Amino acid sequence: MKDDQASLRKHLAYLLQGGGAHVDFDTAVAKFPAALQGVKPAGIPHTAWRLLEHMRIAQWDVLEFSRNPKHASPEFPEGYWPRGDAPPSRNSWAQSVRAFRRDLKEMQDLVADPATDLLARIAHADGQTILREALLVADHNAYHLGELVTVRRLLGAWPEG
Repeated sequence: MKDDQASLRKHLAYLLQGGGAHVDFDTAVAKFPAALQGVKPAGIPHTAWRLLEHMRIAQWDVLEFSRNPKHASPEFPEGYWPRGDAPPSRNSWAQSVRAFRRDLKEMQDLVADPATDLLARIAHADGQTILREALLVADHNAYHLGELVTVRRLLGAWPEG
Protein backbone atom coordinates (compact mmCIF):
# COMPACT_ATOMS: atom_id res chain seq x y z
CA MET A 1 0.00 0.00 0.00
CA LYS A 2 2.85 2.40 0.79
CA ASP A 3 4.34 1.90 -2.70
CA ASP A 4 0.90 2.42 -4.24
CA GLN A 5 0.51 5.72 -2.39
CA ALA A 6 4.00 6.83 -3.44
CA SER A 7 3.09 6.18 -7.06
CA LEU A 8 -0.25 7.90 -6.61
CA ARG A 9 1.52 10.94 -5.10
CA LYS A 10 3.66 11.25 -8.23
CA HIS A 11 0.63 11.10 -10.50
CA LEU A 12 -1.22 13.68 -8.39
CA ALA A 13 1.79 16.00 -8.41
CA TYR A 14 1.90 15.78 -12.20
CA LEU A 15 -1.82 16.49 -12.48
CA LEU A 16 -1.80 19.38 -9.98
CA GLN A 17 1.15 21.00 -11.77
CA GLY A 18 -0.89 21.13 -14.95
CA GLY A 19 0.42 17.98 -16.52
CA GLY A 20 -1.66 16.08 -18.98
CA ALA A 21 -3.99 17.23 -21.68
CA HIS A 22 -4.58 20.80 -20.55
CA VAL A 23 -2.72 24.07 -20.30
CA ASP A 24 -0.96 24.86 -17.04
CA PHE A 25 -1.84 27.84 -14.86
CA ASP A 26 1.27 29.89 -15.58
CA THR A 27 0.75 29.62 -19.35
CA ALA A 28 -2.91 30.60 -19.03
CA VAL A 29 -2.22 33.78 -17.03
CA ALA A 30 1.15 34.83 -18.49
CA LYS A 31 1.27 38.39 -19.80
CA PHE A 32 -2.49 38.82 -19.67
CA PRO A 33 -3.06 42.45 -20.72
CA ALA A 34 -4.31 44.50 -17.76
CA ALA A 35 -6.74 46.37 -20.00
CA LEU A 36 -8.52 43.10 -20.86
CA GLN A 37 -8.68 41.45 -17.41
CA GLY A 38 -12.15 42.89 -16.73
CA VAL A 39 -13.57 42.61 -20.25
CA LYS A 40 -16.36 40.10 -20.87
CA PRO A 41 -16.39 38.72 -24.43
CA ALA A 42 -19.76 38.45 -26.13
CA GLY A 43 -21.54 35.22 -25.26
CA ILE A 44 -19.24 34.43 -22.31
CA PRO A 45 -20.58 34.80 -18.75
CA HIS A 46 -17.28 35.71 -17.04
CA THR A 47 -14.30 37.99 -17.38
CA ALA A 48 -10.77 36.70 -16.94
CA TRP A 49 -10.66 38.42 -13.54
CA ARG A 50 -13.78 36.63 -12.33
CA LEU A 51 -12.41 33.27 -13.51
CA LEU A 52 -9.01 33.84 -11.86
CA GLU A 53 -10.53 34.89 -8.56
CA HIS A 54 -13.07 32.05 -8.63
CA MET A 55 -10.26 29.55 -9.15
CA ARG A 56 -8.23 31.12 -6.33
CA ILE A 57 -11.13 31.16 -3.88
CA ALA A 58 -12.26 27.61 -4.66
CA GLN A 59 -8.74 26.18 -4.49
CA TRP A 60 -8.08 27.99 -1.18
CA ASP A 61 -11.35 26.65 0.22
CA VAL A 62 -10.56 23.05 -0.72
CA LEU A 63 -7.04 23.35 0.71
CA GLU A 64 -8.26 24.80 3.98
CA PHE A 65 -11.09 22.27 4.23
CA SER A 66 -8.51 19.51 3.74
CA ARG A 67 -6.24 20.59 6.57
CA ASN A 68 -8.17 22.78 8.98
CA PRO A 69 -11.08 21.36 10.98
CA LYS A 70 -12.14 24.90 11.98
CA HIS A 71 -12.34 26.20 8.40
CA ALA A 72 -15.67 27.68 7.34
CA SER A 73 -16.32 27.66 3.60
CA PRO A 74 -17.76 30.71 1.86
CA GLU A 75 -21.48 30.84 1.09
CA PHE A 76 -22.26 28.93 -2.09
CA PRO A 77 -22.26 30.08 -4.80
CA GLU A 78 -21.83 33.80 -4.19
CA GLY A 79 -18.84 33.44 -1.86
CA TYR A 80 -16.83 31.69 -4.57
CA TRP A 81 -16.95 34.59 -7.04
CA PRO A 82 -15.60 38.14 -6.81
CA ARG A 83 -18.15 40.93 -6.78
CA GLY A 84 -16.96 42.86 -9.82
CA ASP A 85 -15.92 42.00 -13.34
CA ALA A 86 -12.57 43.81 -13.12
CA PRO A 87 -9.70 43.71 -10.64
CA PRO A 88 -10.39 46.30 -7.91
CA SER A 89 -6.83 47.65 -8.02
CA ARG A 90 -3.80 47.67 -10.28
CA ASN A 91 -2.12 45.00 -8.14
CA SER A 92 -5.12 42.71 -7.66
CA TRP A 93 -4.38 40.44 -10.64
CA ALA A 94 -0.78 39.82 -9.54
CA GLN A 95 -1.86 39.28 -5.92
CA SER A 96 -4.46 36.73 -6.99
CA VAL A 97 -1.94 34.91 -9.20
CA ARG A 98 0.56 34.75 -6.31
CA ALA A 99 -2.09 33.49 -3.88
CA PHE A 100 -3.24 30.86 -6.37
CA ARG A 101 0.34 29.62 -6.86
CA ARG A 102 0.96 29.59 -3.08
CA ASP A 103 -2.17 27.57 -2.34
CA LEU A 104 -1.49 25.19 -5.23
CA LYS A 105 2.02 24.60 -3.86
CA GLU A 106 0.57 23.95 -0.40
CA MET A 107 -1.88 21.41 -1.84
CA GLN A 108 1.00 19.77 -3.71
CA ASP A 109 3.02 19.68 -0.48
CA LEU A 110 0.11 18.12 1.40
CA VAL A 111 -0.23 15.41 -1.26
CA ALA A 112 3.54 14.82 -1.42
CA ASP A 113 3.93 14.43 2.35
CA PRO A 114 4.37 10.71 3.16
CA ALA A 115 2.63 11.38 6.48
CA THR A 116 -0.57 12.23 4.58
CA ASP A 117 -2.70 9.15 4.06
CA LEU A 118 -4.32 9.95 0.75
CA LEU A 119 -7.08 7.38 1.22
CA ALA A 120 -8.00 8.02 4.85
CA ARG A 121 -11.17 9.92 5.56
CA ILE A 122 -10.55 13.50 6.66
CA ALA A 123 -11.47 13.43 10.34
CA HIS A 124 -13.69 16.53 10.30
CA ALA A 125 -15.35 15.76 6.94
CA ASP A 126 -18.25 13.69 5.68
CA GLY A 127 -16.22 10.91 4.07
CA GLN A 128 -13.92 13.01 1.88
CA THR A 129 -10.26 12.05 1.53
CA ILE A 130 -7.18 14.07 0.61
CA LEU A 131 -7.12 12.12 -2.66
CA ARG A 132 -10.65 13.25 -3.49
CA GLU A 133 -9.87 16.87 -2.59
CA ALA A 134 -6.66 16.90 -4.65
CA LEU A 135 -8.53 15.49 -7.65
CA LEU A 136 -11.24 18.09 -7.12
CA VAL A 137 -8.65 20.89 -7.22
CA ALA A 138 -7.01 19.50 -10.37
CA ASP A 139 -10.36 18.98 -12.12
CA HIS A 140 -11.78 22.37 -11.15
CA ASN A 141 -8.59 24.16 -12.17
CA ALA A 142 -8.42 22.39 -15.54
CA TYR A 143 -12.05 23.26 -16.31
CA HIS A 144 -11.67 26.95 -15.54
CA LEU A 145 -8.25 27.22 -17.17
CA GLY A 146 -9.95 26.10 -20.37
CA GLU A 147 -12.50 28.87 -19.91
CA LEU A 148 -9.73 31.38 -19.25
CA VAL A 149 -7.97 30.38 -22.47
CA THR A 150 -11.26 30.76 -24.34
CA VAL A 151 -11.73 34.26 -22.92
CA ARG A 152 -8.17 35.17 -23.94
CA ARG A 153 -8.71 33.83 -27.46
CA LEU A 154 -11.96 35.75 -27.88
CA LEU A 155 -10.26 38.92 -26.67
CA GLY A 156 -7.34 38.39 -29.06
CA ALA A 157 -4.96 38.03 -26.11
CA TRP A 158 -3.87 34.40 -26.54
CA PRO A 159 -0.32 34.10 -27.82
CA GLU A 160 -0.52 32.12 -31.04
CA GLY A 161 2.47 30.21 -32.15
